[in-house]
Amino acid sequence: MVRDHKINLNNVKNIHMIGIGGSGIFPIAKILSDKGFYVSGSDSTESETTQRAENSGIKVFIGHNPENVDNADLVVFSAAIKENNPEIQRAREKGIPCLQRSTMLGIITDEYKNSVAVSGTHGKTSTTSMITHILLDSHKEPTAIIGGTLPRIRGNSCMGKSDIIVCEACEYVDSFLELHPRIAIILNVDADHLDYFKSIEGVKSSFSKFAEQTKDILIVNGDDGNACECAGDAKCKKIYFGLSDKNDYHAKNIQFDEFQAASFDLFYDKQFIVHVDLNIPGKHNVYNAMAAIIVCLELGVRPGDISESIKTFKGAHRRFEILDTVGAVTIADDFAHHPSEIEATLTAAKSMNFKRVILVFQPHTFSRTFMFLDEFAKSLSLADRVILTDILPVREVNTYDIYSEDLGQRIENCICVGTFDNAASEVLNTAKPGDLVLTMGGGNIYKCANMIVSEMKNKFRDK
Repeated sequence: MVRDHKINLNNVKNIHMIGIGGSGIFPIAKILSDKGFYVSGSDSTESETTQRAENSGIKVFIGHNPENVDNADLVVFSAAIKENNPEIQRAREKGIPCLQRSTMLGIITDEYKNSVAVSGTHGKTSTTSMITHILLDSHKEPTAIIGGTLPRIRGNSCMGKSDIIVCEACEYVDSFLELHPRIAIILNVDADHLDYFKSIEGVKSSFSKFAEQTKDILIVNGDDGNACECAGDAKCKKIYFGLSDKNDYHAKNIQFDEFQAASFDLFYDKQFIVHVDLNIPGKHNVYNAMAAIIVCLELGVRPGDISESIKTFKGAHRRFEILDTVGAVTIADDFAHHPSEIEATLTAAKSMNFKRVILVFQPHTFSRTFMFLDEFAKSLSLADRVILTDILPVREVNTYDIYSEDLGQRIENCICVGTFDNAASEVLNTAKPGDLVLTMGGGNIYKCANMIVSEMKNKFRDK
């Protein structure tokens, strides 16, 4: 993908965003609107995000119609939008420049002296959110573009007054190769998006190119062999972090409380840097926190300020988010949709003081389910009870002939229910006091979580 260097935003007033309901494109639309551009957008269906866009003063069209772009000077579209989209076709006919979302993100980040890009197969949203939280507490006034909702900014983007921008760097379809950040993070490199990359070697090749595009500092998980391999040829300064003291920064004296939130001491070589108390669960968040802290140190935040700030960080939306406790049953929601993410989250959940973990899982895309079928079965089996909904197609057609039942038959104590209504009914019939009900997936399974909370409240109200 090659950036169109002919685009000069100084000559642009009206920008139309296709797919504005997407978690990747809406924060960019919001930033552009805050910068003073007139922004409109379209999406196929109404959603919470399209409503947030309208509440932000962005004109939103429901449905993709050619006339939506007639007044645009520039059209930006998400990776999910195809070239046969009627709005793109009209824009091409009228000679209106069209850019992918990733290209626009690259143009925006290039305007900032201190650009920070957070990459990795897992943990991008949590780490980007943590960095943003610390920088805001430290009065650094960052601009941020996050792939999920950060409650403290009531959204997934904020416009700051400083020369700092923090953003997620997504590897899918090589999107992050549009970025040339001053500081980059590689949290981990795992096999994913194999519908595009075909193999882990394809994934590593893409991350290697991203690493080489980093201008000054590359912060790498030194405990992740693939991440280290991808960082190898980068010419910039490299900083390694991890639990092993072979890394530049490493965590010592790690302890977990009853909710699996960690506390630890961060060292640089043999020098103590800061004590860290996390308010979010899981060993994986120790790694995320280390990466976030190193970025903030490089941006001039004092260790003591980092320590005070990070203990108040309660996570991003849909990252082991506790929604409610009803009738002594706790309901939580999580975004995990890859076997490694599922294993990390369920390992943390199983270590807490719940009697059982009941998992409601929505498989995300046919290709991922097909390619990682055995890995999904293994990680999901960590739960005491698994309830599977239908596979969410996202952008795909089921050419793989794969169904939730193919996954369910590989998991003990598992039931396939199809719809969210059926999943909620199954939870109401089986959950007992002391249980954790955890909805999980990269799609709209959060709607099922909200349904479960509502129906459980009605159930106990009637008693």
